[in-house]
Amino acid sequence: MDLQVKDNNGNVVGSVSASDRVWGAPSNDPLLHQAVVAQQANKRSGTQDTQTRSDVSFSTRKTRPQKGGGAARQGSKRSPLRKGGAVSHGPHPRSYRQRLPKKMRRQALRVALSDKVREDSLIILDVLKLDAPKSSIIRDIVTALNLKGRTLIVTGATDHNVIKSAGNLPGVYVQSASLMNPLEAATASNLVITQEAVAAIDGLWGSDGGVK
Repeated sequence: MDLQVKDNNGNVVGSVSASDRVWGAPSNDPLLHQAVVAQQANKRSGTQDTQTRSDVSFSTRKTRPQKGGGAARQGSKRSPLRKGGAVSHGPHPRSYRQRLPKKMRRQALRVALSDKVREDSLIILDVLKLDAPKSSIIRDIVTALNLKGRTLIVTGATDHNVIKSAGNLPGVYVQSASLMNPLEAATASNLVITQEAVAAIDGLWGSDGGVK
């Protein structure tokens, strides 16, 4: 399939041939949802912890006599019923990791990228090269393209000048093509991709021979 290519001023300057398998994949919301949830779950540290009765540092002496006081029976101060006591059924360290097969993960990325094409939320730049970090250049590009919401700029390779230039701009993020994943592609309101990045993405996920 052919995709429009624009310059930094938002003018159409040509087109680029892209893989139908990557940019024309049929919609599959259940698969994309599963991939996004799995990736979010894998980012969780799972270190939440609460104290059980055995962990609370209190004396085990009975708080008051069992009989004669007219009050309810009370045992250790470690009881979850008392202030400073243990926590009942609280969280403990665990793994939230979800395994997603490689083929499903790759297809979910293709679906996310194709959805951006269908939503007209994909913009391909002819070139994006900066001699030095300069936020105003990235800001001018975002303004010229009239982008609203979270914008992800995808470069062919890691470009520290572009990364630093976008670092001070709220809602603008930069990522190299090889690090693309379903979560980043699906949550971005706008995808701005260079021609070099399109070729890299097609090379990685245009067939089952990718490495991701």
